[in-house]
Amino acid sequence: MTTTTDTQLFIDGAWGPAADGATIDVINPATGEKIGNLAKAGTADLDRALEATQKGFAKWRATSPFERARIMRRAADLMRERADAIAPLMTAEQGKPLAEAKGEAMASADIIEWFAEEGRRAYGRIIPARAPGVHQLVVKEPVGPVAAFTPWNFPINQAVRKVSAALAAGCSIIVKGPEETPASCAELIRAFHDAGVPAGVVQLVYGVPAEISSYLIAHPVIRKMSFTGSTPVGKQLAALAGQHMKRATMELGGHAPVMVFEDADIAATAKTMAMFKTRNAGQVCVSPTRFLIQNDAFEPFVETFVETIAKVKVGDGAEQGTQMGPLANDRRIPAVEALIHDAVERGGKLLTGGNRIGNRGNFFEPTVLTNVPTEARIMNEEPFGPVAIINRFSTEEEAIAEANRLPYGLAAYAFTRSAKTIQALGDQVETGMITINHLGLALPEVPFGGVKDSGYGTEGGADALEPYLVAKYVTQAYA
Repeated sequence: MTTTTDTQLFIDGAWGPAADGATIDVINPATGEKIGNLAKAGTADLDRALEATQKGFAKWRATSPFERARIMRRAADLMRERADAIAPLMTAEQGKPLAEAKGEAMASADIIEWFAEEGRRAYGRIIPARAPGVHQLVVKEPVGPVAAFTPWNFPINQAVRKVSAALAAGCSIIVKGPEETPASCAELIRAFHDAGVPAGVVQLVYGVPAEISSYLIAHPVIRKMSFTGSTPVGKQLAALAGQHMKRATMELGGHAPVMVFEDADIAATAKTMAMFKTRNAGQVCVSPTRFLIQNDAFEPFVETFVETIAKVKVGDGAEQGTQMGPLANDRRIPAVEALIHDAVERGGKLLTGGNRIGNRGNFFEPTVLTNVPTEARIMNEEPFGPVAIINRFSTEEEAIAEANRLPYGLAAYAFTRSAKTIQALGDQVETGMITINHLGLALPEVPFGGVKDSGYGTEGGADALEPYLVAKYVTQAYA
C-alpha cells in the first residue's frame, strides 16, 4: 500500500519518482503538519507518460470488451478488499471522517463494475441500405488516449468515473491526480494495475496543474480530456481543448438550490438536509447551498435545521464519533470567512457558526445564514464549505426563478407533496440533476453532470461512455 510518506508517479506499469527528483509536501488538514512527500512530474515525466499511453492504447483497444470487463471487475474486488486500508490515507490527507472515506472507496467498486458491464454493450448498428448488395454499418471505436484532471475533495470518486469510462471504452488514460490528496487516488490506480490492466494503459502523474494540463491537452497523442473542478479553470481548459479539436467532458462548479414547500415534511427535511450540508464539510460540487423555504414553513425549518447542524461533531476524521472533518486546506478558511462577513454586512443574519475552530488544523463551524440579499457574494459565488443560506419564498414561480437566477446548473433539490409542483420543478428548473423528496444523485447508473456554467457532458449512466467512443460509419458493397 502507498503510505502517507511517499506517493510516486505511475508510468508504463511502474511506480517511481520524478525524473528530476522534485517533490511536493503533503499536509494533514486536521493538524497542519507535513505527513508525506509527493513526486512532482516535469516535462520529461509527461513525455514518458505520453509515449506509454500511446503504446498502451494500441494494446488495450485490441483487448476484447469481455476481457476488459473481467479485469475491471477484479479491480472492483480489490477496492472492496482494501477499503479499510485506503480509508485512513484519505482521511489523513483530505480530512473527511473515516466512515465517509471508506464509503468512497467502497462506492468506487460499484462504479467500476457498472462501467465494466456497460463497455460490453457498446453496440453498433446496421442501417438498411437503399441499394441491393450494400451493407451500412456503424461501429463504435475508442476515441484514443485520454487526459483526466481530478480534484482533491473526492480523490477516488472523481478519478474512478473517468478511468472506468475510458477503460470500458478501450481507451488508455493519463490521470493528473490531486496534489493535496494523492495517496488514495494512487491506491485506485494500484488496484487497476494489480487486477491486470496492462502497462501503459493507465498512468498517474502529479505536479503543477496548469503546467500539466496545458502540456497534455495540446499534445497530439491526447484525443480527449475530462476535467472536474472550478468553473473558471474549466472554461480555460475547455477553450484549450477546443483550439486543438479535443473532445471534452466538463464537470464544474455549482450553487445548488433547495426548494422546500409548505406541504413537505418540514422537520424530516430539515434534519436530512442539515446533515447532508455538512457532508465532506460542504466541499462538494452538489452540496445544497441556497435553501429556499416557503413562508409558512420558514420558522419551523430554520429552528430544526439550526438545532441539527449545531450538534454536528467537528474534529479529526480519524477520531471516533467525528461527523465533519476540517476544510481541506488553509486557503478555504479566509475564503469562507470573507463570504460570511460580506453577507452579514449586507443585512444577512448569522444564526450559528461563522468562525474557525481553534488554531490547529482547518476546522470551521457549521454555519447558517438567513435573510441574505441576492447581491451578497455568497448568493452568487460557490462557498465550497459548511455554510447554508436560508431565505424565504412565497410562490412556486418565485422559487423557480431564484433557482434559475445563477449561471450554475449542476444539482437542485426539492421537497413537496404536490404532484403539480413536482411536475413543474422537473420541467422548469435549469439543472443537470434534480432530486425531489429524497437524495438520489451520483449512483453509477444515472447521469452526473450539469448545464450552463456547471459544464457539459455526464460522468454517470449510459451517456457517460459515449464521449469515449467514436461512431465510425462503414459502407461496403459486394463486387
